[in-house]
Amino acid sequence: MIKILIVDDEPLARLRLRALLVEIGIGEVVGEASNGREAVTIVNLCHPDIVLLDIRMPGMDGMEAARQISHLSPIPALIFTTAYGDHALEAFDQKAIDYLMKPIRRDRLEQALIRAKTLLNIEDDVNQPSFSPLKTKARSHISVKVRDELRMIPVIEIQYCSADQKYVVLHWTQGEALIGETLKELEQEFSGQFLRIHRGTLVAIVQISGLVKDQEGRHLIKLRTSNKLLEVSRRHLPTVRKVLKDMRLPCAI
Repeated sequence: MIKILIVDDEPLARLRLRALLVEIGIGEVVGEASNGREAVTIVNLCHPDIVLLDIRMPGMDGMEAARQISHLSPIPALIFTTAYGDHALEAFDQKAIDYLMKPIRRDRLEQALIRAKTLLNIEDDVNQPSFSPLKTKARSHISVKVRDELRMIPVIEIQYCSADQKYVVLHWTQGEALIGETLKELEQEFSGQFLRIHRGTLVAIVQISGLVKDQEGRHLIKLRTSNKLLEVSRRHLPTVRKVLKDMRLPCAI
């Protein structure tokens, strides 16, 4: 069972999250914290899989807690829950799975939990998506050369991968980089994390915000951290629709 930690300085907010988690039926609450310092302590002791983390709290706030949690092992998936929208970019810098605005809607929380399950390769018998991740261990970082400098790109920051003749271009939150691997190799290694939407395109599942249709009738994937729209081929459209339906994401007909 997925272990979840709720962190919020408001008792009523914690109570509401508990109630929503019971309704959704994904995971069990293993603890609550009212500030960032308590959160770091509980993460260190209980090793939750997912942390629902408020931002503005007395003492240590959610952002500082996230920074400290990132140095622990294993690192849980972070889902920020806040009444303020001005910390979204900073939240994704902390490798957040999602950024939920209060009042938290059940469908948005459920989407975030399913994304976290997919990323963490966690399976259970409740609301199991049709795309089950492979059991093999995938890399957490990909080594690339950027301006003659070797860099390690966190897989969680990759938005999508596109074919470019003999190479593959990784599009991530801070730019682009060429690698010598094929899309097929990446698709096999990161099954359950990336979705093939076109012969030349793989998209990070956690980056998908929905499927839209333009005036020309093309189906396009919308990304959460980019304005780029990615075309879905007719061949891959049925699979894409099924995955998005499983994730409760908007899906154009």
